[in-house]
Amino acid sequence: MSLIDFVYPDLNDNLGDPLFFQERGILAPTLDSVEHVNKYMMSLIPGEEKEYLKWFTAEFLNGIKSSGIPNRWLKLRVRCPVMLMRNIDQTNGLSNGTRLTVTHLGKSTIAATIITGKRAGTRVFIPKMNLIPSDLGLPFKFRRKQFPLTLCFAMTINKSQGQSLSRVGDYLPKPVFTHGQLYVVVNRVTSRKGLKLLILDKYNNVCKETTNVVYCEVFQKV
Repeated sequence: MSLIDFVYPDLNDNLGDPLFFQERGILAPTLDSVEHVNKYMMSLIPGEEKEYLKWFTAEFLNGIKSSGIPNRWLKLRVRCPVMLMRNIDQTNGLSNGTRLTVTHLGKSTIAATIITGKRAGTRVFIPKMNLIPSDLGLPFKFRRKQFPLTLCFAMTINKSQGQSLSRVGDYLPKPVFTHGQLYVVVNRVTSRKGLKLLILDKYNNVCKETTNVVYCEVFQKV
């Protein structure tokens, strides 16, 4: 809770400001950790929740999670932050990784305000789309009709690359798992006082150190 209060102080009092989320974010190394934080953050926001659910004839398809494609269910509320997961209209700021705040939840379109990039402040409409996973490890192909959006109170460290944030909370229930991830976290924040880490050990206890993964081979030719 202290990490959330650090990154999003007085959350409900600031929800009316569409740019409140512009330079804030909680980063985590895995999608599971990101979803855990996003689910909890949604519970803190007042108002009606709308669920977008896509059913398939095969039950097990609903549980498939793949990089670059939203889950079968998407629970949103007005004023919550989201991230675009597809390039829709790059000229007008709708690129993969663009962050927005939701202003209206419709059946086939979602209205939102862009909060990052040169088009920040622009109101846009996001349509429901047929999305095909790019994961080459799947033994079959399928498509999912869903909004190309994901909640973005928290995001993966990899998705945060290229962004500059004034307030960053790093949630580490598990250590980073690949070279450079911890470096990315530190370099996303614009000042030292804007960074706070929550590190947990395998027993879920708060600790003061974590593993930094470095592939020595990277520096052999430097």
